[in-house]
Amino acid sequence: MHRFTKRTLLSAASVLIAGAALIQPSVAADKKTLAFVVNVPADFWTIARRGTEKAQKELPNYNVEFYIPGEMSAAAQKRILEDLLAKGVAGVSISPVNPDNSTEILNQVASKAVLFTQDADAPKSNRVMYIGTDNVAAGRQAGELIKKALPNGGKIMLFVGTMDAANARERSQGIKEVIAGTKIEIIDIRTDGGDQAKAKANVEDTLTKYPDIDLLAGLWAYNTPQIYNAVKAAGKEGKVKIVGFDEDQQTLKGVAEGVIDGTVVQQPYEFGYQSIKNLAKYIEGDKSVVPANKLQIIPTQIIDKSNVKEFSTRVRDLLKK
Repeated sequence: MHRFTKRTLLSAASVLIAGAALIQPSVAADKKTLAFVVNVPADFWTIARRGTEKAQKELPNYNVEFYIPGEMSAAAQKRILEDLLAKGVAGVSISPVNPDNSTEILNQVASKAVLFTQDADAPKSNRVMYIGTDNVAAGRQAGELIKKALPNGGKIMLFVGTMDAANARERSQGIKEVIAGTKIEIIDIRTDGGDQAKAKANVEDTLTKYPDIDLLAGLWAYNTPQIYNAVKAAGKEGKVKIVGFDEDQQTLKGVAEGVIDGTVVQQPYEFGYQSIKNLAKYIEGDKSVVPANKLQIIPTQIIDKSNVKEFSTRVRDLLKK
C-alpha cells in the first residue's frame, strides 16, 4: 500500500493526506481549499490521488487535500466533513459510505461550500453533481462476465463492504438484470464493513458452507483479491470462477493467471482529476461543467486475459509515482 502523510483529525480514526503539505501556513491561508474524501484505503484511491495531484499542479491558487477515514463509516466521514466546515473549505468531492444516513451533514457542507459526490452518489442531498461510474451499467458488464463464465448456469455469491452504499446496490442490480431468466442463482450477498480480514473470512465460510458454489463475485476493489486468496488457499482455482471489480494488483495478477475470469475497471484517476478541476471551475463561476442531469459519467472497461498485460503496466506506473 502506498504510504501517505498522516495527520489526526478530531479523532485518531481519521487520516489526512494533504496534497499541499509543503505550503507554508501564511501562504496556504490565502488559498481556497478543495477536499477529496474517500471511503476506505485501497490502491483504487491511490490512483485517484494521482489525479488530484495533477489537478493541484494546474491550480496553483488552490490548496488540494486528500482524506481517508480511519474506518469505513458514515460517522468517520462526518467527522472529516465537520472539520472541513470548521476550517472554511471551498469545495468537497466525496464518496459517501452511507448516503441516505449522511444527507444532513452533506447538506451542511453544500450550504457552505460546493459539494460534489464521486464513486458513490447521494442524489437526495444538495450535491451539485456526481462524477464517476454508471454503476448499474458496470454491474451489467459484470453480469455479462458471469454469464460467459457460467453458460450452463450455477450458484454464485456476491461480496461487498456494505449494501448501504449506492454503488453496491446499483452494481448488484445490474448483475441481477443480466442474469435474470438464466439458470444462474445468487445465493446471497455477504458484507464485511470494510474489514478485509472479514472479507476473506466471508469467502472462506462460503467455500466451506457451499462446497458446490460455482462463482464468487467481488463488488469492491478489495473484495476480489480476498476472493482470489481464499480460493487459491482452498486449492479451488479453476473449479470456482471469479469475477470482480477494479484494478487491485492481485486482481490483475489473478486475471493474468486465468484464476479470475475478468474484472470491471473504473477510472479513479479521472474521478480525482475531474473532481478537483471542476470544483475550481464551478467556484470561479463556470457552471457549464455541470451536465443537465448533474451526472458526469466516466466509462468503465472489462479487463480479461486478452488485455490485462497492457492495462497492468499502466496501473503500476500510476501506483509507483
